[in-house]
Amino acid sequence: MHVHLIGVAGTGMGAFAGLLKAAGHRVTGSDTGFYPPMGDALEAWGIETRTGYDPAHLEPAPDLVVVGNVCRKDNVEARAAIDRGMNYRSFPKALGELFLATRRSLVIAGTHGKTTTSALTAYLLHAAGLDPSFLVGGIPKNFSESFHLGTGSSFVVEGDEYDSAFFEKIPKFWSYRPWGALITSIEHDHVDIYPTMDSYRDAFRGFVSRLPEDGVIVANA
Repeated sequence: MHVHLIGVAGTGMGAFAGLLKAAGHRVTGSDTGFYPPMGDALEAWGIETRTGYDPAHLEPAPDLVVVGNVCRKDNVEARAAIDRGMNYRSFPKALGELFLATRRSLVIAGTHGKTTTSALTAYLLHAAGLDPSFLVGGIPKNFSESFHLGTGSSFVVEGDEYDSAFFEKIPKFWSYRPWGALITSIEHDHVDIYPTMDSYRDAFRGFVSRLPEDGVIVANA
């Protein structure tokens, strides 16, 4: 499958591009610039990149277009994908459908410490011989890449509460199909979309409500 990512140079989107490549897909991506460390990483992972946003990047049409939340509703490339009737998804929805639906999703959430805790959780499972898949919004020190497609049943994913895309105004981690949740902290953040503390907490309430009855929550209470 050919997957094209609009806004590919972000830490989460870049890692997702690498994960898609590891799964055997052809992966292309566009962004305004490709700076270290993610720009260098994308090149090393074999991602085909295009500078700037242009509807021409969608020719020939990919099988799936993933639109990053860096894109606004007037992004010409994202707009072209939607207006042409292409198969498109937000990054969280694509991750959930392509990778998390068949694995035990362990979502690391919270205002602070998500990246560090995600890397630590993935490392502990790896050290225990469980070969987890993982997606971390940064370059972890214990692994050479910020993603891994493992043979084990678990998938560790950094769960961001920010909204998913301009066409999907729900928190990213609502799409991550959590079986397990680790919540490091909840402190009012992202006031541009959560004007009050209660509205911010509601994002986490909605996240927790998505866990199954046999799921596990580890929270800093």
